Amino acid sequence: KTLFQVHIFRIYTHTLHFTAHGNLNLWVFLAPLPPCPLTLVVFINQWFAMCKNTKGCQEGKETIRCMLNIWGVILYLRLPWITAQAGIGLTWVIILLSSCITGITGLSTSAIATNGKVKGGGTYFLISRSLGPELGGSIGLIFAFANAVAVAMHTVGFAETVVDLMRENEAVMVDRTNDIRIIGVITVTCLLGISMAGMAWESKILFFLVIMVSFASYIVGTIIPSTPEKQSKGFFSYKASIFATNFVPGWRGKEGSFFGMFSIFFPSATGILAGANISGDLKNPTVAIPRGTLMAIFWTTISYLIISATIGSCVVRDASGNINDTLSSASSMENCVGTACQYGWDFSECVKNGTCPYGIINYYQSMSMVSAFAPLITAGIFGATLSSALACLVSAPKVFQCLCKDKLYPLIGFFGKGYGKNDEPLRGYLLTYIIAACFILIAELNTIAPIISNFFLCSYSLINFSCFHASITNSPGWRPSFRFYSKWLSLLGAVCCVVIMFLLTWWAALIAFGVVFFLLGYTLYKRPAVNWGSSVQASSYNMALNQCVGLNTVEDHVKNYRPQCLVLTGPPSSRPALVDLINCFTKGLSLMLCANVVTDSPSLTAVQKATSDSHVAWLNKRKIKSFYRGVVASDVRSGVNMLLQGAGLGRIKPNVLMMGFKKDWRSDTPQAAHNYIGMLHDAFDLQYGVCVLRVREGLDVTRPSQSHGEWFSLNQQTSVSIDPEPQPNTVFQTKQGKKTIDVYWLSDDGGLTLLLPYLLTRRKRWGRCKVRVFVGGESLRQIRLNEVLQDYSREAALIVITMPVGRRGVCPSMLYLAWLDFLSRDLRPPVLLVRGNQENVLTFYCQ
Repeated sequence: KTLFQVHIFRIYTHTLHFTAHGNLNLWVFLAPLPPCPLTLVVFINQWFAMCKNTKGCQEGKETIRCMLNIWGVILYLRLPWITAQAGIGLTWVIILLSSCITGITGLSTSAIATNGKVKGGGTYFLISRSLGPELGGSIGLIFAFANAVAVAMHTVGFAETVVDLMRENEAVMVDRTNDIRIIGVITVTCLLGISMAGMAWESKILFFLVIMVSFASYIVGTIIPSTPEKQSKGFFSYKASIFATNFVPGWRGKEGSFFGMFSIFFPSATGILAGANISGDLKNPTVAIPRGTLMAIFWTTISYLIISATIGSCVVRDASGNINDTLSSASSMENCVGTACQYGWDFSECVKNGTCPYGIINYYQSMSMVSAFAPLITAGIFGATLSSALACLVSAPKVFQCLCKDKLYPLIGFFGKGYGKNDEPLRGYLLTYIIAACFILIAELNTIAPIISNFFLCSYSLINFSCFHASITNSPGWRPSFRFYSKWLSLLGAVCCVVIMFLLTWWAALIAFGVVFFLLGYTLYKRPAVNWGSSVQASSYNMALNQCVGLNTVEDHVKNYRPQCLVLTGPPSSRPALVDLINCFTKGLSLMLCANVVTDSPSLTAVQKATSDSHVAWLNKRKIKSFYRGVVASDVRSGVNMLLQGAGLGRIKPNVLMMGFKKDWRSDTPQAAHNYIGMLHDAFDLQYGVCVLRVREGLDVTRPSQSHGEWFSLNQQTSVSIDPEPQPNTVFQTKQGKKTIDVYWLSDDGGLTLLLPYLLTRRKRWGRCKVRVFVGGESLRQIRLNEVLQDYSREAALIVITMPVGRRGVCPSMLYLAWLDFLSRDLRPPVLLVRGNQENVLTFYCQ
């Protein structure tokens, strides 16, 4: 007890001294302390209590967390085997290729992470906020699933080691496979309890120190001269001939290929996102993630290269483990097979029979055999596998919880509920546990690892593509503080990941991309109500802008003519029939622009009324592909004139004015009638075609008693408050059946009167209608036309008439309105009065 108190006093003394000088150095603290485990635990607690909020400590946490996740089961149990299969040379290629992919992904991750505030959700948060919910949601599910399967991989590695220790002591429960399953399920159950209870950060530091000590034990073991027992198992310390033999490949078994080894090794390099996955727990993730991730990639790559080179220089591929298999002086060297012959050992019999139990190609525990003290390697395996399994077991629920909270997909919100002050996703932990337990039942590490490789490669490809896409759009919002990245390098990383996915396991790659595209299609169909300012939005703007500018070089031609409609709807929800009819003309074909004039003096209230987002919301809910434009003017005619001259962008601008018929012309003032006719003349002067719609039920659903009279304007006193919820049905939303569209072509206006009925018949609900064209003589142009309409078009679905035009200054406005009124009154079908601007719109004219 006294010694313990003395150590505590010394820790506090050193802490105060170095804190006063602004230097918190771990090794300076440890140097004067004797090697006591209890002292070490107390020291770690005290040191992190002092520095947990400092910049260096945050970066250290990120680095150590990533390194713990990278140093996993593959390092101890499969890297020597991969070295034997691929040779030292190709193993280095595999390690460096994996590090290049993870390094490029680390650069891309760093750029995205430093572009804005990073919250919880890790990889899912980075991708979804960069590319949008469509790809972000799908990769969030895949990445969470991959982490859940990674829990199984690391747990199986732990179980393999335990089973090997049991077999060495002749303790077997059932058989090797079932023993791995039993121990694996028990282990993952214990890990679930630890993760749900909360694992102290100081415990992770202990794992890290155990792994470092195991590395030291291994390196020392390679230097110490080998004993006869170790030589019988293939270990001869550093030998040039062993290095030369093991430098070239020695493929064996069904996995014996470059990409087979790569698929097994790659999961060992996938821990680079361990820190990003718990980004919500970091104080300053935009600083800690880049530095910590890149440092972890660098040091783990160095460790992999060193271990691969040293194990390949010390241990032969095949050994019998029999201490009596020495090369006797009586036997001939010519009959001895293998590199061990040079060092007095003859493993020829087991080499020829393929029954050698030892050697780096047969014995997965080769690092323990080489180590100066084998239990330290076992402790390292336990530390690496359990820490990696815990990291994945924590990462998967947190990523999935963030996805659940965004509500992109149905039926998964149940797992997003958080508990406690840290909002722990306990239900997500249970789901991850179930998935991991199912894959643990496979009980074969070489089968589980390739499955994870494809899912992680898919995630990395999208992270790299996110960085490239955000850079290529040139959005002002893309300005990461991390500058050491390249958009073209990110694109190369994304392409390499996709190519390697198919080279590893093509069917798993197809499944991964099938899931991505299915979820992508679902999200595009549902269109979740989220706005994250993604690079997809910026790209859409860039493409639209470039295409609009590109149209400036395209000359007009009659074959490319499209009726682009400026629709005087007022608030669109007040005249749904007018909106629905014009939508039949323009949907998927041309421009539709709903316009509203608020008659008021310019003010913030009036502008907000004219530009309210509720109008666009109503159009979107009705699935009308239309723009909306509202203006404020002193009178309706001035506002319409503003719209006629200013609406549109470049060549994407209206050329047809659509409006309702003014039925209340008798009761309204002569000035109102004059303004109404004046707008028609203004449209003709500006080379617009004009269409006037009259329906028996009226256009204005907000005031039925004045439905025909209120043709467009909504002034300040009579403005309608827009609620995007009501969606009244109109006659133009129903199937028209085998009716007719009757066209009364009274004069040649360029062909607009004939073109619009044809466009209607291209729609499914109008497709069974026949178009009948009546070419009128002099009698039909007069008052008697209404009688003809009553006789021949009583059962038509729509009547289209060439609108007569009164001469300006000759025909009074009231008289002209009376003429139009008498022409179209008392007709059951809707009547559309059409007048082109004499521009040829039919291909007949270009022959």
